[in-house]
Amino acid sequence: MSMLDGIRVVSFTHFLQGPSATQLLADLGAHVVKVEPPAGAFERSWSGPDAYLNGESVFFLLGNRNVSSLVVDLKDPEWVDVVLRLIDEADVLIESFRPGVMERLGLGWERLHHRNARLVYCSLSGYGSDGPYKDRPGQDVLLQSLSGIAAATGTADGPPTPVGASIVDQHGAVLGAFGILAALHGRERTGRGVRVESNLLSAALDLQIEPLSYFLNGYTGQRSSSGVSSPYYKAPYGVFATADGHLTLSLNALTVLAAVFEDDWFLGVGEDASYERREDVNERIAKHMGQRSTDEWSAVFAAARVWFAPVNTYADIIEDPQVQHNRSVIEIDHPTAGAVKLLGHPVLYDGQRPGVRSLPPGLGSSNCAVLAELGYDTKDIDRLQAKVGK
Repeated sequence: MSMLDGIRVVSFTHFLQGPSATQLLADLGAHVVKVEPPAGAFERSWSGPDAYLNGESVFFLLGNRNVSSLVVDLKDPEWVDVVLRLIDEADVLIESFRPGVMERLGLGWERLHHRNARLVYCSLSGYGSDGPYKDRPGQDVLLQSLSGIAAATGTADGPPTPVGASIVDQHGAVLGAFGILAALHGRERTGRGVRVESNLLSAALDLQIEPLSYFLNGYTGQRSSSGVSSPYYKAPYGVFATADGHLTLSLNALTVLAAVFEDDWFLGVGEDASYERREDVNERIAKHMGQRSTDEWSAVFAAARVWFAPVNTYADIIEDPQVQHNRSVIEIDHPTAGAVKLLGHPVLYDGQRPGVRSLPPGLGSSNCAVLAELGYDTKDIDRLQAKVGK
């Protein structure tokens, strides 16, 4: 995939939001240089469940394919000059430091826009570049809590419950990449770059565009006492226990339920009352569901074209025939980690998924190549490399 071939990106990113955003661009052919300190980016030495493959962090491997690594010392004026020369030739700078850090490093938007007016400058943060929360730590589960996601999840009498994935980080990454692409497109008309900002708080709110819009217009939902229903949808909408497992039902008309369960009770509820009486509907469905196995109900529902789905574990989903057909999981052969399975690029282009042009890079593995491209001779390269222990 070469749709972004020729686009040069300088990345000052770490954790998940930033690296995932740059990986999306790199997958499409952008030349991404990841700028790292001599000790390496944070994600090289951290992994959520301490998941390492022969010493390589899975957290690093999942978000840094198709990029190059340049190790620099931003406390050294000579290395700062290297970085400025790199940025002068770049189309995009993307950074995920807390607000103010890039300015203190001499790499803020105002200075760089003056040097390179075509530069698209993307800042990814927890809450935005200013405001009362700008200095707070921005992390996925904190934003799930602050934004209302956790409070909207779980049973009415249970505790607030975050979801089981870093959804805010990843959505923030996608919004950042989206903003960069929009800015690059706009630059084709104006000739000037702009500053793009994405933050986790905005991403968390955007994930809730539907329920928050209901709330903003006078509707106040309540969590289900059974834990089955959503605060903002009619029944059925949730997970039900079968005789040997679980199935999820979604937005099926009461007439459909009456037919599949052979129970005219549902017809007496009335579609207009299916939200107010959702707990009654849930209880009635639960009684029926517990009488047959998951496979039996799956066959009944499939024949009746009921909206339903199995409740898969991760072990189930990677074996799912549609996931396998979509080729969502890729495998790379890493020289240290060995065989590594990862999620591939999530979008198809003319039926094709972007592949892996280069493996997640070793620390500073592109130093010599980048310095040579910037015009440094062998003597200067060796001297600069010695300064960062390379």
